[in-house]
Amino acid sequence: DEITNLNKNKKLIRKLAKKYDAFLASDTLIKKLPRLMGPGLNRAGKFPSVITNSEDPAEKINGILHTVKFQMKKVLCLSVPVGHVNLNRDQLKTNVVLSVNFLVSLLKKKWQNIKVIYIKSTMGPVQQVYF
Repeated sequence: DEITNLNKNKKLIRKLAKKYDAFLASDTLIKKLPRLMGPGLNRAGKFPSVITNSEDPAEKINGILHTVKFQMKKVLCLSVPVGHVNLNRDQLKTNVVLSVNFLVSLLKKKWQNIKVIYIKSTMGPVQQVYF
């Protein structure tokens, strides 16, 4: 009943999407959400993930929060977060290698599409990795 009220108020849906990082819904409810809430969550890129009764909610939430989305657009530059300050060098290296290899697998011409790869921390200088 509360969800149907959200459909009428698009500002509330936007506010809800900004307030939370991700959403979970049961498989029965997820089929009804587009009709009840409209395209608001989908436009924000936060359409709910399905959770079943047999899945552990804590594991599902942890998995969603540790997922990085690559948004391929028609621009020549792409930036992706690959770590945080609590990671050691080996973990950061693994994250960078996995991210770059995944990105390369999405491109049509693979490594021929990549000109330069830089790594940058929030406050640190830029480091060129691939040229």
